[in-house]
Amino acid sequence: MTKTADFRRLHQSGILLLANAWDAGSARLIESLGGEAVATTSAGVAWAWGYKDGHALPLERLLQTASAIIRALDVPLTLDMERGFGNTPEEVAAAVTSVARLGVAGLNIEDADLPPENLVARIKAIRAALKREGLDIFINARTDVYLRGLAPEGQRAAECIRRAGLYEAGADGIFPAGMTDMREIAAMVKGTRLPVNIMARPTLAPAAELEKLGVRRITAGSAISEAMYAHAARLAGSFLKDGLSAPVTAESMPYPRVNGLMKA
Repeated sequence: MTKTADFRRLHQSGILLLANAWDAGSARLIESLGGEAVATTSAGVAWAWGYKDGHALPLERLLQTASAIIRALDVPLTLDMERGFGNTPEEVAAAVTSVARLGVAGLNIEDADLPPENLVARIKAIRAALKREGLDIFINARTDVYLRGLAPEGQRAAECIRRAGLYEAGADGIFPAGMTDMREIAAMVKGTRLPVNIMARPTLAPAAELEKLGVRRITAGSAISEAMYAHAARLAGSFLKDGLSAPVTAESMPYPRVNGLMKA
């Protein structure tokens, strides 16, 4: 509960930068670099377990990841829970309750290609279930209007604002994933009472400019995890091809430094 309250406060002013982790080690690294909170990426977590991203990871694996990260961190953790790990509002509420019991401070839950009313029902069910158990969690409602092209170009910001109005029934934040246009972001901030979360994209303006618009949070999404795989592929591919040790070790973070980050 304290971590959730702390996490909520991080959305009240300024801008929260969330570098997304995929396991306990990457989460601890992000915390050591100054992360005020740590988010997971559903893609990175799924890949770390050998699953495809997109609702394939079993809830048990997510809980194991969350438990391991909670042990490694002192700052709040927010989990990407995709559609909520359930097919009905009741199943989603049960999954979120199991996450909240671990001490997770926040979560993302997305509408994907489902009707927005479906996510409203899931959010309301989550709130009711948590209240029964005396638990709390920050709910960041992600809308996939941009990522999935759920409205024509030129109408997507308005659709995100409309959905934010529906999700205000229990959400703590709104996440129009894929929105990058500064005018649309400004309209989004003005069109909702919820803190606005934006996803890092190549064309996205710097955090300082987004903060001036009133954006409260930027998440790296799966970008860092993807970059990690690209770097690992270059090193491993080179080593497997020519067997040279120097390229593999040249860019390594020293063992004592990495080991020193971790808890006994």
